[in-house]
Amino acid sequence: MGHRHAVPGRRAVLTVLGALVATGIPSAVAAEPAPPAGPLPSAAQTLGADRPSAPVLRAMERDLGLTPAQASRRLVNEAEAGTRAGRLRNALGGRFAGAWLRGTTSQELVVATTHTTDVPAIQAQGAKAVVVKKTLRDLRAAKRKLDAAAVRHSTRDTPVWYVDIPANRVAVEARSKAAAAAFVKAAGLDAKGVGVRVTALRPRLLADITGGDAYYINGTARCSVGFSVTRGTQQGFASAGHCGRTGARTTGYDNTPQGTFQASTFPGKDMSWVAVNDRWTTTANVRGEGGQNVRITGSVQALVGAAVCRSGSTTGWHCGRIEQHDTSVSYTEGRVNGLTRTTVCAEPGDSGGPFVAGAQAQGVTSGGTGDCGSGGHTYYQPVNPLLSDFGLTLKTTAAEAAAPQDNVAQTWATGRVYEAGAVVIHAGVRYQCLQTHQAQGAWAPARTPALWQRA
Repeated sequence: MGHRHAVPGRRAVLTVLGALVATGIPSAVAAEPAPPAGPLPSAAQTLGADRPSAPVLRAMERDLGLTPAQASRRLVNEAEAGTRAGRLRNALGGRFAGAWLRGTTSQELVVATTHTTDVPAIQAQGAKAVVVKKTLRDLRAAKRKLDAAAVRHSTRDTPVWYVDIPANRVAVEARSKAAAAAFVKAAGLDAKGVGVRVTALRPRLLADITGGDAYYINGTARCSVGFSVTRGTQQGFASAGHCGRTGARTTGYDNTPQGTFQASTFPGKDMSWVAVNDRWTTTANVRGEGGQNVRITGSVQALVGAAVCRSGSTTGWHCGRIEQHDTSVSYTEGRVNGLTRTTVCAEPGDSGGPFVAGAQAQGVTSGGTGDCGSGGHTYYQPVNPLLSDFGLTLKTTAAEAAAPQDNVAQTWATGRVYEAGAVVIHAGVRYQCLQTHQAQGAWAPARTPALWQRA
C-alpha cells in the first residue's frame, strides 16, 4: 500500500477490501414463494465484472499483456464461467473432476468428468468436456495423504504439493527426484499418478524487518494490511498469520498506534486479524496502482486460470493468473495447507496484502519465490476460510452485511461462508450454492442466479 497522509480533524482510513461468505445444511422444502419481480442480474453484473475499476484493467494490461478490450472481456468471461462451472459441479456430483479456464480472455471453460455420458450436459453449458480417470474427490484424498505424510516425513526438500486439476493428478515440487519419490512413498501413493517438478526454489514468507510502508508489528516487523473486517461492532483488518501472534501490537503506516492482533494462526494456516482503535476507519477499498482505490463487492472464489491482482506495501499493484487451489507449502518456519498458487510476483513486506479477482476478494498474501524484477510465484491464504474461522464479516460496497451466524442454522443468512455445493433454505425453497462466497444482504438466493440454483 502507498502512503496515506493524515488530514487534520479527520480519522485515518485503512484502505482494504471486503467480502462475505457462509455454509448451509439441507432441510425440508416449504411452499414456493412468488418469483422475484424484474429481470435477474447476470453473473457479471452480480460480481461487478461488467464495471471494472481502472487500476484493475491497467494492471491486467501490463502484467498479462492484454489490450483494454481483452482485459474487460476476460473479467466478464470469468464471472460467467464461474456460474456455469458451479451448475455443472452440482449436476455431475461425485463424477465432477474439476474446472478451469483457458485462452487470452478466459473464453474457454473446461470441465472434467469421469463419465463419457456427461459430455453432452457439459457441452450444453458452453464448456469443453474432458473425460479423465480421477474425480476431484479422488485427487483431494490423495492430497490429504501427502498432508498426513508431511507430519512425519521431512519436507525440507519437497516444499510444495498440490492438486493439479488440469493434469488430473497431485503434484510435488522437489529439489530432486529422489526427494520427491521418498515423499510420495511415505504418503503411500503410486508414483505413476503423481507429477514431479524439480526446482531449487523454495517459497519464503514475505514479512520484512527493514521498515517502510503499511503496518508494523511490535515496532519492528512490517506487513501489509489485507481486508477490512468487523466482528460485531469492532472494526479491524485481516492479514497473514505469520505477521504477528495474538496480542502483538501494531502501528500504522504513520507510526501511530493502530491496534492489536486478536487471533493468529500459523503454521497450518496463515491468517490473522487485528482490531483497530477509534482513530482508524475501515473501508471497502484496496489500494491499486498509483494509489487509486479498487472497490470490492464480495468474496466469490475465482476458478483456476482466472486473472488475479495483488496489492502490497513493498511492490504495489501486480497481476497474474491463479494456477492451483488447495496447495501445501513447507516454509522454513512451518507448513501451511490450503493456499492458492499464482503467477503474481511479490517481495518481503507484501505479506498480508490483499489478492483481488475483478471486484471479488480472494485472499491475503502468504509467501512465494522470486521477486518483481525476475518474476516468480506467490501463494495466498484464501479469504473465505479466514472469515469462517474467526467469525468475521468483510466490509464491501454492499451496506446490508450482517455479522456471521453459527454454523448449524439451516436457513440462508448473511455473513455466513457458503462452500460450493452447500444447500440452504430461503423463503421456504431449497437452493444449492454454485460458487464459494460469503453471503451478503444483496445476494439473497432468489435474486442471485450467479451464486445459487434451486436444489
